[in-house]
Amino acid sequence: MKGSLKLDYYYGMETEQFSFYRIPRLLMKDERFKELSSDAKLLYGLMLDRLALSMKNGWFDEAKRAYIHYTLEDIMEDLGCAKEKGIKVLAELDCKKGIGLIEKKRQGLGRPDLIYVKNFATLDAKALAERKEKTGTIPDDSPEVRKSNFQKSGNRTSRSRKIELQEVRKSNF
Repeated sequence: MKGSLKLDYYYGMETEQFSFYRIPRLLMKDERFKELSSDAKLLYGLMLDRLALSMKNGWFDEAKRAYIHYTLEDIMEDLGCAKEKGIKVLAELDCKKGIGLIEKKRQGLGRPDLIYVKNFATLDAKALAERKEKTGTIPDDSPEVRKSNFQKSGNRTSRSRKIELQEVRKSNF
């Protein structure tokens, strides 16, 4: 690097002017994910972000499972890495070669793979029973995993007081 940047400090509400990618704390703390590289955890967080967009666009398969499109070129650009590194990080997450946080489904020649981003906080029924038998505890009783409290959306308008902003607004300083 050529030298350090000359940057100013944050003042007041300036700290809230950005939107952020969220990397779930469970990925950092849970023993199941200790072997994952930091790049794989970051990529999974980026995939979770894209999953929210897929849900808005209605990208669901016939079984109502949400999927994303995320090409290797996009992954390379987002992670700032070469092709080999992108392939390696993607393989860490894959259910065939890696830990199983994603599942890829081939679409055919010239079409991008569908990527199913799996729920990292849950196990299927068989794995849950095995884990409970082995350890005597249910893995999802971690304080890191909270039960979702989703409500069906009513007829809310943009003026509704109950609407929470998803991204922080830009500050006017």
